Amino acid sequence: MDLSVIILNYNTKDLLRKCLASATASRTGYEMEIIVADNASRDGSMEMVAAEFPSVTRLQNAGNLGFSKGNNAAMRIAKGRYVLLLNSDTTVTPETFDLSIRYMDVRRDVGAMGCKVLLPDGQLDQASRRRFPNPINSFLRLFGFRSFSNYNYSEPVDQELDVDAVTGAYMLVRKSVMDKVGMLDEDFFMYGEDLDWCWRIKAAGHRISYYPVPKITHFKYGSSQAIPYRMIRLSHDAMWIFYRKHYAERYPAPVNWLVYAGIEVRKRLVMLVNVFRTKKTVH
Repeated sequence: MDLSVIILNYNTKDLLRKCLASATASRTGYEMEIIVADNASRDGSMEMVAAEFPSVTRLQNAGNLGFSKGNNAAMRIAKGRYVLLLNSDTTVTPETFDLSIRYMDVRRDVGAMGCKVLLPDGQLDQASRRRFPNPINSFLRLFGFRSFSNYNYSEPVDQELDVDAVTGAYMLVRKSVMDKVGMLDEDFFMYGEDLDWCWRIKAAGHRISYYPVPKITHFKYGSSQAIPYRMIRLSHDAMWIFYRKHYAERYPAPVNWLVYAGIEVRKRLVMLVNVFRTKKTVH
């Protein structure tokens, strides 16, 4: 098996249908499996998969396990030499999988890659290529000074880059690398687990690459719009976990307290602003 496409679903039946329609229509010369792991959806998602996409493997998780645990359950049964995390709120082009595999087959030192992820309006999803958050760029970004933060790369969107991190909406990882560094950290319920995985892959000596030739469209927040306030909490919890795991030992306690306090203040500000927003956000 060359490729295991893993799609985690939670009450996104209509988006999942579009995702699977695009994935199963892909023109690929490689042997591929698609696994849909479902976190106890109540919208008939799995019944739809069984009826309309019988070749897709279905994995029913016991409850809403979150992003990391839900994907890990599917990765444990994946057979491919490459494992692809693909969000249910995305669609792929017919060439996306083939272009990605060919790229990785040539660049053996790349442990994980991401493609060009476009939003429905055609703009680049900035999560496609990110630097790791640190106290300085996170402070600038979270408190409105984004133009001074280097968290996002400024290079042209069509330029291939070695980056710190790509998005878990489309993240292709070598199975051999996954076996070496482990799967997603299950301390992260949702958000931050892709950054942490990229950190561990880079720490093990592998490159993370942004390759903009294959493309997908990301209908962002497809599974989180129904409960935005919970998602706000989870996204800020992920910041706290990531900082504690990778930075806290580098700084004295007063600095760490300021960081944790800043995350809490930012969380409350986002919750307040969302009261007045028609289009909700988690950051």
